[in-house]
Amino acid sequence: MATSEPVRVSGLLSFTASSRPEMRGTEIEEGCADSPTTAVTNPEQYIKHPLQNRWALWYFKNDKSKSWTENLRLISKFDTVEDFWALYNHIQQPSKLGFGCDYSLFKDGIKPMWEDDRNKLGGRWLMTLGKQQRHNDLDRYWMETLLCLIGESFDEASEDVCGAVVNVRPKGDKISIWTGNCQNRDAIMTIGQQYKERLSIPGKTLIGYQSHDDTSSKSGSTTKNMYSV
Repeated sequence: MATSEPVRVSGLLSFTASSRPEMRGTEIEEGCADSPTTAVTNPEQYIKHPLQNRWALWYFKNDKSKSWTENLRLISKFDTVEDFWALYNHIQQPSKLGFGCDYSLFKDGIKPMWEDDRNKLGGRWLMTLGKQQRHNDLDRYWMETLLCLIGESFDEASEDVCGAVVNVRPKGDKISIWTGNCQNRDAIMTIGQQYKERLSIPGKTLIGYQSHDDTSSKSGSTTKNMYSV
């Protein structure tokens, strides 16, 4: 199958939920059956567009009869724009998941857990949504988060991105972007500022960045922010 050069931020990734690409079979001009070559109407219909990275989508279901790792399941991996949309269009939206369930999208080779070597020195930009936002904002925010990741939307800072997680919880859902080094302030701030702008979050509404170490060792219900935007 023909392929093109890897894309970073392209129009193919800038679709809204109502304008996802529909992949059709190649169209052959009528009357060309005896021609030595086949005329293709539009090469875009059969060329897949590689992403800069290969990604893995994980699903977590909180079954208390199983261990945490047993509850974590790999759904699929993809490395082209078209395969991303094929997967996205065939899974439930976060707002339809049961409480205690998560989706995680991480670069291939990185597991969605603090203990992974690529995560343990890092942290996450965390956004907590109110209950009313589950129906108004959750699915849109999650889709934009995915597009930010696979489209490498944070320029050079995208190298620091490990993945993203959406947590569906009774008291309020959460979406987070994980990075690999909580001391890399410049990259972290670039990611936070551009992410907030991408989601059109009002300037007065702050989102915070927390290290995984602080989150895992916290004594109360909240974790202090290392950075905020």
